[in-house]
Amino acid sequence: MAFEPPQRLVRALGEVYGDSAARDWLDRLPGIVEDALARRDLRAERVVVPGGRSSVVVLVRDREERAAALKLAPPSAAPERELAALAHWDGWGAVRVLDASPGPGLLLERLHTEVSLRSLPEAKALLEAAGTVRRLWVDPPGGHGFASVAERTAGQAEAMRAAKDAESAGLVAAALAAREELVGSAPEELLLHGAFRQGKVLAGDRTPWLAVGPDPVVGERAYDLARLARDRVEDLVATAAGASVARRRVNRLADSLDVDRERLRGWTLFRAVESGTRALAAGRRQDGELLLEYAGWL
Repeated sequence: MAFEPPQRLVRALGEVYGDSAARDWLDRLPGIVEDALARRDLRAERVVVPGGRSSVVVLVRDREERAAALKLAPPSAAPERELAALAHWDGWGAVRVLDASPGPGLLLERLHTEVSLRSLPEAKALLEAAGTVRRLWVDPPGGHGFASVAERTAGQAEAMRAAKDAESAGLVAAALAAREELVGSAPEELLLHGAFRQGKVLAGDRTPWLAVGPDPVVGERAYDLARLARDRVEDLVATAAGASVARRRVNRLADSLDVDRERLRGWTLFRAVESGTRALAAGRRQDGELLLEYAGWL
């Protein structure tokens, strides 16, 4: 199969993991794909584009012509954590693993990659998202190796403290203060998706909607909802009532899933500011300013 990694993946890997590390894996990726196909006796159909920001997905068929999806991610993205979380959920609210044998890549059930919750009207999308993420919030497996929310956000907090953007200094301080209070009083320790948003929920045949692409972490539900709360942020910022709509959305999400409103507001603030400052540092000024404007509304 002639293989070219999607440009979205090339750009994102360079930002998150560093240009040299990303380039090394991307240079080896065609061989990795061919090895993964050969080990499982799979036939490639096509690469999903534009695809994700941390992995490549190849639509495949096995020797019996059954459809599946082969997902490959660099070691720095810790694909073993994703496998552990998906295996624990075992298809409950999330895509199912078809083959967990050693070797590169995850073989997953085929979903409708072109249809995510973002294809629905916003109110319907949020309703379906809430129903999906609720299924994922289960006790983590015994002896798990997942990081806690406190551990994951500690490194992010350090990077935010090192940011030198004077315009965002007030928001950074507020976000860091919110995090300190939240991690010191976490009410629960559940297995979380970690990167949940509308684009991470795809249409399926086994059940209408299934989550994909977890970056699993253990902590409280409010943390998992915080990224969902700012979905379609560009639409919010474009409207005159964006600030009030954003605050109402946080409250509705919290109430619909029995999550404390202030804890969800705090994690939404932290995660928006963290993403915004990281975007600014990477030179994506428009994205960064959009996220910080949203954070200022909270």
